[in-house]
Amino acid sequence: MWAVARLRLAGLSQEERAKPVQGWRHWFFHPIMCFLSRSVFFSMGFLWIKVKGRQATQKEAPVLAVAPHSGFLDMLVLSLVGLPTVVSRSENSNLPVIGALLEFNQSVLVSRKDPESRRKCVSQIKERLTSNGYWPQMLMFPEGTTTNGRVLIKFKPGAFLAGVPVQPVLLHYPNKIDTVRWTWKGVSWLDCLWYTAAQFYTNVTVEFLPVYTPSQEEKENPELFADNVQELMAKVLGVPATDYVMEGLFPVTKLGGLSLPLESPSRETLKILKCQGVSNAQVETVINTMIDSCHSGQVMVTVDHLISLLGLSDRRTAAQICSFYSKSDTLDLRLLCLSLCRAARLRTPESLLHTAFPLYNSNGDGLLSAEDLSGLMAALVGFPQHNIAEMYSELTNRGQPTEGALYDLLTTHPIYEKLFKEYFKHEELRLVADRNHNGVPNGKTGRNNGVHNRNGLNEKCD
Repeated sequence: MWAVARLRLAGLSQEERAKPVQGWRHWFFHPIMCFLSRSVFFSMGFLWIKVKGRQATQKEAPVLAVAPHSGFLDMLVLSLVGLPTVVSRSENSNLPVIGALLEFNQSVLVSRKDPESRRKCVSQIKERLTSNGYWPQMLMFPEGTTTNGRVLIKFKPGAFLAGVPVQPVLLHYPNKIDTVRWTWKGVSWLDCLWYTAAQFYTNVTVEFLPVYTPSQEEKENPELFADNVQELMAKVLGVPATDYVMEGLFPVTKLGGLSLPLESPSRETLKILKCQGVSNAQVETVINTMIDSCHSGQVMVTVDHLISLLGLSDRRTAAQICSFYSKSDTLDLRLLCLSLCRAARLRTPESLLHTAFPLYNSNGDGLLSAEDLSGLMAALVGFPQHNIAEMYSELTNRGQPTEGALYDLLTTHPIYEKLFKEYFKHEELRLVADRNHNGVPNGKTGRNNGVHNRNGLNEKCD
């Protein structure tokens, strides 16, 4: 496959590669790659693919929206629909074989860390989807990440930005043993591959729904377009359509400009600490120690420091806790201790805000900057907040951004009052439920899909 992928574009200049491959390079290499791709999945037990409906042509629907996105094995659908163009992370272009395949079908590559790359990606998607057949059909997974398939999470607007007709495509895996799911709390990709290949065969059904043509209102509002297609697909699947989106490792819902995680990192951290034998009294002592450390100016801590600070027995557990809050080996101690304080219900919301305010008041003048508010709300919620501009505008419209003004906003504003009145109370109920089930979420053992937790740490404490 790698050799065929390389040969297809061999000898072409960068300018020629920026155009769709046509002529003999297309009609000779494309069928070979489709055959090889299908052969790979056949060898893994996908002996046949049941197809419902008819795939639309590029002119009928320039984009195929595929859901639910269960894991990397969903790539099987590419060989069925003729290896259309996809959108992928630019980092994947450096991977063996996969990088060559992305180059083969002239995928749109995007770096999530580079705003300019994201803008260029949007421009390329619009250009290709409105090319009237010049570029081949595109295939996208609008959920943007893998899920367990029990719900459809909120669709990202990428596939709907151009306002062109979309063909919804449903993926079903009607098997007694579910081995294809690859999620954060599931098995590793190697385990997923091994368990699937170990089956005699794996059933898969690809269902093409009728082409969805957007209204004028949907063309002008890509998010509305995406939501309506999501609801349609969820209805056919018989699962709920949720407004949760993935940010980092956690599904979140939006409250104004705030991102509220479904399973907060602080709640996960408390469960891990309990599994490590840390008592409730010790948790309170540790939190108070961390708050004192923050007041003394030691805000950023390393994974190694976290081991002694939390009384952990190994570095792996400390690294896992750190990964909940940070992408590096250091984390903001304020974020950890304040979110744990709230999750453990050691302070009332008003008292917690009073504790947090001086820790984030960078100028010491009693007034919050937008950056201060972002950090403070991240600590209260226990999750990074990157879109705080709307909330900061609401705060400053009430006068000076003081502690009192912020508390007033969080208790009287029709949107943000839900943080205290609904979200925090719901979190408390979930924490109580966890305690009643010996620290195991939803009363289940620390297993997923009949195997084990992908991070390698058991959630159950025996």
